[in-house]
Amino acid sequence: MNTSNHRAKRVLLYPLAAAVIMSAALIPSAPLAVSAAQADTALSAPAPADSRGSSVSGNRTAGNQQQPSLSRVAVIIDDFGNSMRGTEEMFKLPVKITVAVMPFLRSSEQDARRAHELGFDVLVHLPMEPRQGKPEWLGPGAVLTSMNDVEVRQRVEAALDNVPYAIGINNHMGSKVTGDERVMGIVLEVCKERGLFFVDSHTNYRSVAGRMARELGMPPVENHIFLDDVHSASHVAKQMKLVQERALSQKFCVTIGHVGIQGKETAAGIRSGIAGLKDKVQFVGISDLVREEWKWNSRLTLP
Repeated sequence: MNTSNHRAKRVLLYPLAAAVIMSAALIPSAPLAVSAAQADTALSAPAPADSRGSSVSGNRTAGNQQQPSLSRVAVIIDDFGNSMRGTEEMFKLPVKITVAVMPFLRSSEQDARRAHELGFDVLVHLPMEPRQGKPEWLGPGAVLTSMNDVEVRQRVEAALDNVPYAIGINNHMGSKVTGDERVMGIVLEVCKERGLFFVDSHTNYRSVAGRMARELGMPPVENHIFLDDVHSASHVAKQMKLVQERALSQKFCVTIGHVGIQGKETAAGIRSGIAGLKDKVQFVGISDLVREEWKWNSRLTLP
């Protein structure tokens, strides 16, 4: 991962705290100000067929067949669920994305349903305790290391029940939890029981999530590149070139961007970057990648 990704989520603003507090207090007009995942300063990185398909070119051409010989890119967009800036622009991107929805916010269910209707995969963007930072930055329903086993399980199950069509979980912040074997073990157990998988957002380079997932016979999925560690469309477009390089050299790449204060800029950078990847990679949902790369056969059946 390039140097900027090691600074991922260190450099963003902290107005998030107030916005999350307002959301948690059930003030419906208070959007999250910025990705709480990006306030985590402890960094040490089948859906219905739709018109986007898994188009290599990124065009909305119906009937395109997947071409496994091409390198695959899974773009995950975090922090849906509170009508944040950039939401509309992300939904209108001309390629398949994966929508990570925070639970218990004013548009959590609405965003998940819309994503599913568009043919996008849905993840629960589960708030998890960071090593540094205030717990209120996390938003409602966060998993904390101080909780006992029953409490952790209840939090995970409640979040999954709150976000319809979820096929997996990825962590929102979470540098402390993803380094905790006891808590991560419970999170992964719930995923496995429900036929889901866990995507490590990689906010902790000493995360135990991948190793523990392998031990449980689950796919060790993790983020490789943060797109918007610097807030400009030009930087995101530059990061998309790194995504291409990683995908071509390693056969696939998982990358994460965000809605939020700079959500429109992130969407613009992704859209610009898509043009440069035309006919070079295949944009897929995270479930497509997990099925193809790790031969994951989920028991999950969506309506």
